[in-house]
Amino acid sequence: MKILVLGPGAREHAIVLALLAESADHEIVCAPGNAGIAASGVETPELAYTDPHAVAAFVAERGFDLVVVGPEAPLVAGVADPLRAAGVPVFGPDAAAAQLEGSKAFAKRIMDEANVPTGRAERVAGVEDAGRVLDEFGAPYVVKADGLAAGKGVLVTSDRDAALEHVATWAPHGDVLIEEFLDGQEVSLFFFADGHDVVALTPAQDYKRIFDGDEGPNTGGMGAYSPLPWVADDFVEEITRTVALPTVRQLEAEGTPFVGLLYCGLIVTATGVRVIEFNARFGDPETQVVLARLESPLSRYLLAAATGELPAQPAPEFSEQPAVIVVVASEGYPGEVVTGRALTGLDEAAAVPGVHLVHAATKRDAEGGWIATGGRVLGVVARGDSFAAARERAYEAVALIGLEGGQHRTDIAARVA
Repeated sequence: MKILVLGPGAREHAIVLALLAESADHEIVCAPGNAGIAASGVETPELAYTDPHAVAAFVAERGFDLVVVGPEAPLVAGVADPLRAAGVPVFGPDAAAAQLEGSKAFAKRIMDEANVPTGRAERVAGVEDAGRVLDEFGAPYVVKADGLAAGKGVLVTSDRDAALEHVATWAPHGDVLIEEFLDGQEVSLFFFADGHDVVALTPAQDYKRIFDGDEGPNTGGMGAYSPLPWVADDFVEEITRTVALPTVRQLEAEGTPFVGLLYCGLIVTATGVRVIEFNARFGDPETQVVLARLESPLSRYLLAAATGELPAQPAPEFSEQPAVIVVVASEGYPGEVVTGRALTGLDEAAAVPGVHLVHAATKRDAEGGWIATGGRVLGVVARGDSFAAARERAYEAVALIGLEGGQHRTDIAARVA
């Protein structure tokens, strides 16, 4: 197939690597891609990938059998809409269905309509409303910006003043949700969706806080692992039945069918599993470990979802080997980031057995060296016969990477190793 992957990050690099690993002779283009994707031998043309008109014109000019939309911003902007209207198979929901991620209030309404288990939530317009709701719900306080916030719109704190400050910061940009605090282990579970049916992938767990021990501010994700040996044997079946299918069928009933990747952010509480949030695309960095374990051809499910053929597909198969990813970030992340510093040791890191690298924010210098250009720079993905082996390989590779001021967590998957 001739496949276009839209997006510039590590998630897209992971998708591209999974497609390249297939025995099929795909022609893959990733726009705009990044330097790591280009180093994989894939064309990375410049493209305004969040502009529906620019993307539609590019696809019409080049002709693709499948378009895979990676990040949330182009989905919410409606990049999939004109492509689907033109008959191009697209893996990614239309703008209307992408509001499942683009608006937390929309997602809560869909969950309520579909009887999906989730925590209580109330929308507030400003600090005055927020104070009343915070007192009603009690600490710890959970405050979420309603729209897209690059992973930084959520605050969980026992400090009431900090919660009010978060409301004040985000309220000028739109509504803010205050939610009931849910205590337990978090799980990310992805589903391919074709507008009516779903097919589950394998669970993963990510690490959102910047520092070891889940300390410090939230980030886009500092690491992840898969599988989850501590979830119940019927966990995936339960979430399919109680969360994913009801949500997709509700969206279908409302005339906004969800076609693409349904990301269920879950928490396993003492009283059962609850949905924390939905995303409308592959999660980052969980995708990197889920796809590292996927043994079935990814393109089969992407195309089947885009064309309404999921029921005809076999269940995807995954390696029994665990996978771990450790994210290397620049100094200052997730706050004011220091960029432009040299990255060294990447070839040596990638040569560690069972390890590969996924790039998020890198470029090449004039001499062919690597430069860090953003907050989360790259991820070190490792597989092994055990979690301990996978962790050892990942951190062996991380130790070979040089980045002045660079930071990473040292406790990724430690709880299961």
